[in-house]
Amino acid sequence: MIREFGVLPDGTQVQEVTLKKGALEAAVLTYGAIIRDLKVDGQTVVLGFENLKDYLDHPVYFGAVAGRCANRIAGGLMTINGTAYQLDRNEAGETHLHGGSAGYSNRIWTIEQHDKASVLLKLVSEDGDMGYPGRVEALVRYTLTGAGALRIKMTATTDKVTPVNLTQHSYFNLDGSRDVLDHTVEIAAESYLPVDDRLIPVGEIRQVAWTPYDFQNGRKLRRKAGEEGVVFDHNFCLSAEPRDVVEFAAAVEDGAGERRMEVWTTEPGLQLYDAAGLDISVPGLDGRIYGPHAGLCLEAQRWPDGVNRNDFPPVLLQPGETYSHVTEYRFS
Repeated sequence: MIREFGVLPDGTQVQEVTLKKGALEAAVLTYGAIIRDLKVDGQTVVLGFENLKDYLDHPVYFGAVAGRCANRIAGGLMTINGTAYQLDRNEAGETHLHGGSAGYSNRIWTIEQHDKASVLLKLVSEDGDMGYPGRVEALVRYTLTGAGALRIKMTATTDKVTPVNLTQHSYFNLDGSRDVLDHTVEIAAESYLPVDDRLIPVGEIRQVAWTPYDFQNGRKLRRKAGEEGVVFDHNFCLSAEPRDVVEFAAAVEDGAGERRMEVWTTEPGLQLYDAAGLDISVPGLDGRIYGPHAGLCLEAQRWPDGVNRNDFPPVLLQPGETYSHVTEYRFS
């Protein structure tokens, strides 16, 4: 089912597509390719808004596809084949974040195909968009499977060498509680990327063992004694390069252990963000107020600032090649 969801200030219509399969139901917007709502057995498990104005007034990437390059690029600067590019610096005027101030998360995607359980969305990003070289055509397909999963397939092509790193930026809360600090998180990574005060990786690949970032056997997000200053907004290193098939990356269980979500992905990195800085003044889905830690993000991705790091997994897309990214959120 497709309905009109709202109108942008320039008069552009925003549509919403409703998908349903088994225990899952999803509402997807053409604005930002946003997953506005995702229900499992009738329980909303993501953060979102009931109207378009709140998405425009509170651009925190709820449910959106971030691109052309998700996460952060230091100083918004990159050099490709000897040519320097200055990208839009949309974070404190210093950092390029999630594709810039007019990134894929706040653009209109077109509906290419849809049925009861899936929708295919397309976006064309022209040469020079937010400072990036090359014209990129991106496709995102959301599919609800009979096995109780939300499957996301993203592809992209380009006519010039350019970085492409798309991610799905949903905030999850599996039980509707005020915060997710008692959710248990497991991440299948032996290492992570320490960051500086701008949340840019410093270059070190550090082992998680004996640190607060060891989620290998599962731990609650609630800080332990001595961890009061710990920030969870880091990339966890799943592999050295993208995989051909999805592999287990992470799992989350609600505080009571009654609902579980697993993340399976082809991507080499996973960003854990526990929304410590979230503070939304208007009600969200089901009338909830979203304060600090109201949800958590598990963003499958190429590693942050990878365009400036030769020792990180490759992020450049070449003409004639196809960027491909598959992530599944599996519920039980």
